[in-house]
Amino acid sequence: MSFEWLEHYKPIIFAIVWGIVLALAGAWATELGEWYKSLQQPSWKPPDWIFGPMWTTIFICAGIAFVMAYNRAPSQEAIRMLVILFILNGLFNFVWSILYFRMHRPDWALIEAVGLWLSVLAILLATRSYSPISSWLMAPYLVWVSIAMVLNWTTVKLNGPFPR
Repeated sequence: MSFEWLEHYKPIIFAIVWGIVLALAGAWATELGEWYKSLQQPSWKPPDWIFGPMWTTIFICAGIAFVMAYNRAPSQEAIRMLVILFILNGLFNFVWSILYFRMHRPDWALIEAVGLWLSVLAILLATRSYSPISSWLMAPYLVWVSIAMVLNWTTVKLNGPFPR
């Protein structure tokens, strides 16, 4: 039995599995308990219910961007870099949730968010020459993380110093 067909679906399988793993890990890490509810939030903060649909949309766009960039990558080195960047991005995303929601350290999460933002930018820049659509699919992610960083910074200003 030949598994040559699997080679064609490898990026799709990776994107789906990695997206599910990140979504489950993020759901586990995001604890909207008493501590979170006690935080002062800025008046412009989006309602909590919007975060789930936004992250779902962003992960779908990122998964599509990954598959498109993988299929258009000019070399094995470009593929390797793409995989590394997406794994790093996912880890930054997960660690931010741990720092903010589980460890109750929005101040540390804000510092870590710089790495998250840079990882999204790195994917956007790395793919633009050979998959411009992939770059554009990452743009909403960059915007959302930028908004999240300003929200994170404002929360730190309103509630710090931490821990509390």
